[in-house]
Amino acid sequence: MIVKTKKYALDKKAYRRAGMRNILSEQWWVGLIVLAISSMAFVIPSNWWWIGALIAFTLYLLFWLIQFAGVTQLEQSKMLFEKLSYEIDSRQILIKMSSKQGMPMKWEQIKRAWVDKKQFVLVVNKAQLMLFPFTAFKTQNEIKFVETIMKRKGLLKDNTPAEKKA
Repeated sequence: MIVKTKKYALDKKAYRRAGMRNILSEQWWVGLIVLAISSMAFVIPSNWWWIGALIAFTLYLLFWLIQFAGVTQLEQSKMLFEKLSYEIDSRQILIKMSSKQGMPMKWEQIKRAWVDKKQFVLVVNKAQLMLFPFTAFKTQNEIKFVETIMKRKGLLKDNTPAEKKA
């Protein structure tokens, strides 16, 4: 079975939000570094440890936020935010610009995925994501089928079905 989505444009705000969520979950250990710097205030008493840790963490978050905001503005990635349709099957995801132009993406290129309240999020790398809002699918069965494919590929570890989150 091939699932054909409606044509839709990626929402830039949703892309940035999903990107930040991905970075924070992938690089959770940065919080440990912030705690280590902050805990130096107990060794060498000074409020500057707390302030320094807060500034460093804020700069870290700003760096990634600028990265994701930049992706939405770059000329090379403008194509991602145009109206595209997708054909999803168990072999690949076909990104279609028109009925004659398309680019396949193998499931092996996807590192991980999760189901949000309104969408599927597929992580290609730290700064590249694919979002499939549930509204892009024509029926609830198509959503279940895509979720089943992702579970078979080992991308989804969450056992909560997508229709309960929708």
